[in-house]
Amino acid sequence: MTNSTPRIAPRICVIGGGPAGLTCARVLQGHGIEVTVYDADEAVDSRDPGGTLDLHADSGQIALEDAGLLDAFLARARPEGQAKTRRDHHGTVLAEFTPGPGDEAAPEIDRGRLRRMLFDHLRPGTVRWGHRLVRVNPLGDGGHLLEFADGTTAPADLVIGADGAWSKVRPLVSDAAPRHLGVCFLDARFDEVDARHPEVAAIVGAGHLFSNDNDGRAVILQRNGDGVVRGYIAFRAAPDWHIAAGVDLTDRESVRAHLVREFDHWSPAMRTLIVRNDGDYVPRSFWALPAPLTWDHVPGVTLIGDAAHLMAPFGGHGANLAMLDGAELAHAVSRAVGPEPAATLDEAVARYESAMFARSGELAASSNDALVRFFATTDEPDLPPDHEQEHRDYLARAEAYRRQRARDRGERAEA
Repeated sequence: MTNSTPRIAPRICVIGGGPAGLTCARVLQGHGIEVTVYDADEAVDSRDPGGTLDLHADSGQIALEDAGLLDAFLARARPEGQAKTRRDHHGTVLAEFTPGPGDEAAPEIDRGRLRRMLFDHLRPGTVRWGHRLVRVNPLGDGGHLLEFADGTTAPADLVIGADGAWSKVRPLVSDAAPRHLGVCFLDARFDEVDARHPEVAAIVGAGHLFSNDNDGRAVILQRNGDGVVRGYIAFRAAPDWHIAAGVDLTDRESVRAHLVREFDHWSPAMRTLIVRNDGDYVPRSFWALPAPLTWDHVPGVTLIGDAAHLMAPFGGHGANLAMLDGAELAHAVSRAVGPEPAATLDEAVARYESAMFARSGELAASSNDALVRFFATTDEPDLPPDHEQEHRDYLARAEAYRRQRARDRGERAEA
């Protein structure tokens, strides 16, 4: 008879309950691995989650497939939302794309619906809402102690930073910080758009509208679910632009008067998109981490999503890569925590990081470059990519990704 010491399951803590963190937790639980998610929000739906996301076949959809939720996603998604129109500031159509029948290369889903779907498929009690992380204290040997704003603490053997642009976990592995990309925008919305704003509905169509002038101003509108269109009125400016402009961001009419002056050379139909919104203008700005960003592995900690590779939203890669990060990290951890481990936990995490760096670096750099081109001061319009080819590429890369995974798993099984 031989004696064996029972393996002690590592305490895995995910910081951040967005799509990346919830996907990671769901896939970990699919492998039978315990995990706790901490999020500062009071509940899954306690704040405005933002607009709509297109989940790509070669990344976000693969993550959902790994989570066993691809069918649930497709039942909630809007394939027609893949439609895109590019207009100039006079309203002239420069390019259009309408998805064909059965095109599910990058269907849209509201961020709130995606978050709710992921949350509802986790075990009860997995997410600890109302836990704002304030500090992570290294304990040695890869262990860390999490400190939250309410005074509670939690020990962890693996801390997964899924806490976005201003991550509290990132400083443990890198001193990189987001830089402002020189573009700000105001988030506005149109409710019951088909009945109350038919002129906006007609211009936006079933998906997205992109419009810009040759002086760094733009309007980007997205058809969301439940009859809502969200709009982003964007312009080149510093984050504190409103101070020099004398604009009170809490006063809708003060903001509106400023926009009327700034966009006075746009056509009346296009100015409708800027000044007829329901609700207030919510100020936001574009930030990005250096790209590509890498770091030397630090025992007991890693990053996924915006915490690892915050990028401009042009191309829609951020959320897709974030969810794929979460799934791939969960698979890596399973190879170290399973009944027949093929690596130590830190070896597995380091391999995930190496693959994540290669996967995200070029896309982050190209997304940031795309934003600069879109907001450039030029007489030449920045025309969109060939979306039909883009969708074919998503599907081809998805198939290649699955084939490579199958080969990798076969090689591990043989080893």
